[in-house]
Amino acid sequence: MEEWIVWVLAAVVLGVGEVLNLSFYLFPFALGCAGAALVSLAGGGTGASLVTFAALTAISFGVLRPIARRHLHMPPQLRTGTQALVGRPALVLERIHNDEGVGTIRLDGEVWTARAYDEDEVIEAGTRVHVIEIRGATALVSD
Repeated sequence: MEEWIVWVLAAVVLGVGEVLNLSFYLFPFALGCAGAALVSLAGGGTGASLVTFAALTAISFGVLRPIARRHLHMPPQLRTGTQALVGRPALVLERIHNDEGVGTIRLDGEVWTARAYDEDEVIEAGTRVHVIEIRGATALVSD
């Protein structure tokens, strides 16, 4: 079997391992193997392939891994729109009863139509609740 084929197979195995692992640890080795395969295919000897493998792997670890680690530790995306209201406290203004189709809350200074998250729950006016979900213009709440 030709040397470049061995390098390509190693690159593929390491690439698949990286996809399954998602640690960005095997990918630099896969890049090194791919570079070594190109050098071997171009007619470079085993020594040139090994040097290329070592150099590309080291460069990949030195340059790409810090970038990948920064992306792994990014803060969560800011929630906007109605998603920003999930988890917020609210005050029940009108009794919430799903079967009767009634209920309103005051949420961040605005009056919202509200339904109980638990279908059987009835929440009386004056109760403090938390928004569990927003569906359209209706807040699903629980106490």
